[in-house]
Amino acid sequence: MRTPLRYRLGATLFALASLAGAEQKDAAGCKDHPLFTRMPTYWIRACTEKEFDRRAFAVGQGRTTEVEGRAWTFSYYPQATATVKPSDVQILRNYENAVLALGGSLVYQQKGKDTFKLLADGRETWVEVTAEFTGKYGITILQKGEMKQDVVADAAALAGGLAAAGHVALGGVYFDSGKAVLRPESAPALAEVARLLAADPALAVYVVGHTDNQGTAEGNLELSRSRAAAVVASLVRDHGIATARLQPFGCGLYAPVATNATDAGRALNRRVELVVR
Repeated sequence: MRTPLRYRLGATLFALASLAGAEQKDAAGCKDHPLFTRMPTYWIRACTEKEFDRRAFAVGQGRTTEVEGRAWTFSYYPQATATVKPSDVQILRNYENAVLALGGSLVYQQKGKDTFKLLADGRETWVEVTAEFTGKYGITILQKGEMKQDVVADAAALAGGLAAAGHVALGGVYFDSGKAVLRPESAPALAEVARLLAADPALAVYVVGHTDNQGTAEGNLELSRSRAAAVVASLVRDHGIATARLQPFGCGLYAPVATNATDAGRALNRRVELVVR
């Protein structure tokens, strides 16, 4: 026996009303960034987090600046049950006030999009908030920092570089910022240098430190010398390489391989190289 049409329509309307009254849950694995809460009655439709990425932030009319580091994105939607949705101006103003309360500043403002900059956990942090008239809004947060080098050239690749060009850069050698203290994660790269030298007992090299152009020329020369000396000391102490085969030298900022006008270029210029003697 068929159910009367009026009952079927009633059941459908009841189901739709139930769905409309259901609260949307955040997407799996998503939660607010520690810097900010969200607008009331909103849920996270999508989010991403990347250990290292690059984003272009608007800093003026037709001008952007590229920033690299740890990146988060969030897409916020209002609940379907919300009877009144905030305007795009209200959303942007809320985040502006939150950034100012954290000691940050508004870098650039345009229709529906604001760019902010602040210090968070001691790091320069950029924030972009976009808001739509529909009530939806998104946030991009990038905490400026350098990439951790995961790929390290092995001894054979280092030997090939020396044979081809007479010098080769050592990827995976890290120092504390502004210091000549080798960080523990440099161990794999230094082990490959030791393998290179052990495989060719006649090979002697200059260990050459390089810096970017931040700071004074004299200070960068001293820093580059000290970093080269730290690499030599580790190879001698930890791997038994004869001191006579290694000579440290510092070039400071005088031999860049990229522009010092960008973060990415400066990162390439801060390096240690092996040069055949």
